[in-house]
Amino acid sequence: MNRRLEGKVAVITGAASGIGRESARRFAAEGARVCVVDLSDQAGEQVAAEVDGLYLHADVTDEDEVAAMYARVADRYGGVDVLFNNAGISPPDDVSVLDTGLEAWQRVQDVNLKAVFLCCKHGIPHLLARGGGSVVNTASFVAVMGAATSQISYTASKGGVLALSRELGVEFARRNVRVNALCPGPVNTPLLQELFAKDPEKAARRLVHLPMGRFAEAAEIAAAACFLASDDASYITATTFLVDGGLAAAYVTPLA
Repeated sequence: MNRRLEGKVAVITGAASGIGRESARRFAAEGARVCVVDLSDQAGEQVAAEVDGLYLHADVTDEDEVAAMYARVADRYGGVDVLFNNAGISPPDDVSVLDTGLEAWQRVQDVNLKAVFLCCKHGIPHLLARGGGSVVNTASFVAVMGAATSQISYTASKGGVLALSRELGVEFARRNVRVNALCPGPVNTPLLQELFAKDPEKAARRLVHLPMGRFAEAAEIAAAACFLASDDASYITATTFLVDGGLAAAYVTPLA
């Protein structure tokens, strides 16, 4: 494997499972020192041990905890080079605008959008202190599409992440900080597997729109995040980086 992140220090939020866990593995395999950030201590510590990294318990919706998190990483490793702001939630009570309560709306906005704002606000100064770096914010393909199977706050939050990333990418371009929005399509995660088990018809309705005929694996999204974090993406900033198996480009998908 290439060592594209050799000597880099990366902070990955939501790194105890799914895309975050696979990204911690991929970043470490490519030479990065990785800080695993999550609220699931046992799983987070296991990932950190696996990648010889640092685990930090931090609520990324809390400004003081976010600021302290980056300070601890910088103190431990001498600085920060990569922010992968990946933590997010998609709870079952986030549905149609007609049925989603204000508490559910706000909870999703806090984790999916406010937390990205806070991580950029307190993380980017550390990148600037190193002379530059990369920020990868996890948005979603739903930020560029509409869906009749609505998760209204999730969709709105990811649209916010997309706009925030674009703005920051432009603002910091001449200060050698790149900011991109990673937009995964549907990913084969325990949450999606649970959907298949509970409601095969609803799951099949999602799958039929994918030109590749399958969901992404978390490791495939991690590979894209690693690319954006690396100097191979040195002229890529302020982008909507879709890794969706062609979903956003499809009108009619193949029969077989």
